[in-house]
Amino acid sequence: MPSSQCIHSGWRWRTVSYEFGWLTAVGLIRVFVCLIPQADIFQEYIIKEDAVGFQVNLTVLLDCLTIFGGSTVPGVCTALRMCYNGYGYPLTLFLEEGGVVTVCKINTQEPEEPIDFDFCSTNVTNKVILQSDSLKEAFSELDMTSEVLQITMSPSHPYFRCSNSAHNRSSCIVKSNLMSIDIHYFPFHFRLSTFGNSGNAHYDYPKDSDMMELFQCTKIQTNRYKMSLLKPSTKALALSCKVSVRTDSRGFLSLQYLVRNDDGQICFVEYYCCPDEEVEEE
Repeated sequence: MPSSQCIHSGWRWRTVSYEFGWLTAVGLIRVFVCLIPQADIFQEYIIKEDAVGFQVNLTVLLDCLTIFGGSTVPGVCTALRMCYNGYGYPLTLFLEEGGVVTVCKINTQEPEEPIDFDFCSTNVTNKVILQSDSLKEAFSELDMTSEVLQITMSPSHPYFRCSNSAHNRSSCIVKSNLMSIDIHYFPFHFRLSTFGNSGNAHYDYPKDSDMMELFQCTKIQTNRYKMSLLKPSTKALALSCKVSVRTDSRGFLSLQYLVRNDDGQICFVEYYCCPDEEVEEE
């Protein structure tokens, strides 16, 4: 009988695979999320097959994992052991805290085929890696009442555009008898923009910013993404130390968050989103 076990102390959830685990969630068909913890994040990791796949209810799983409510006492954490005996068997969780052990059994289902966004590295046109603190700051300053987040990447510097926004760094005024146009100079290579109740807001990064660890851009690209789809990813952002932002030739967005626990072990949370609107460059 096949058997899989994962044991970990002090982290949130895990599932099983050959070299690393996958936890996937799909919503609204336009978003795909997966968690990829490395095998060495577990104190013990045993699997007798090349791959094991099953599906469980995420709400039930999270309820089980938080059954102790989460301790705020330093040095006190919940230890977790997960066991799965094969097809048709439940996922069994053993949770221990302060000498108290709770056993939860969650019914498993046939795994659904994940949405294939066909996002592969060969089609990636632009990629940046940022320190997460910088992206957290950007989200705190942008207007989150906006329905969309606009992402602009440009390989060249400087980058010019006409705008009537009052949130830009520098500008000059061109006047004629018929009209007045603000021509703004944008010294940026990577820009996040929102268009909310407070007006237009932009957060700019030059490629030589101390917060930017990698900048690879092959073409000017501007796309908009539904803010309602991106907001859930900020939970992973809050835990992460670095984030990779990639777009492919179709404008599909990949956000990969690098999360490091207290022991220095690493896992990744990947978030894929379809573009809401492709913006034509002026």
